[in-house]
Amino acid sequence: MALNKPKYTLFKNTTYALEGLVDITKNESSFKLQILLFVVMNIVAWFLALPFHLQVILSLSLFIPIMAEVTNSSIERVVDLVTLDYHELAKRAKDAGATLVFLSLILTACIWAAVLYIGFVL
Repeated sequence: MALNKPKYTLFKNTTYALEGLVDITKNESSFKLQILLFVVMNIVAWFLALPFHLQVILSLSLFIPIMAEVTNSSIERVVDLVTLDYHELAKRAKDAGATLVFLSLILTACIWAAVLYIGFVL
């Protein structure tokens, strides 16, 4: 156990989180694409003729792929820290992270389909 472990505070943790957000935005093209999708689809969600609570559901669902992309980028960075050489386990770890993003997009699409069905068909 490390004796010199730094004390964390809400302010420090928030600062680290914002540094991570800036870093991932600068360095990950997939994250930039997810942010673009988030912004565009949020605009769409708020312009749809749906009740407010359904618009909120659509808007909040757009955070799912963002969180998955952050997790995937974290996995990729840790794997690259360990080795830049090709290794089957490294590939499988990165593929699992990519699967997380893919499944998050499917889940978000299903949420949107369900909400739009409820809002416009029922």
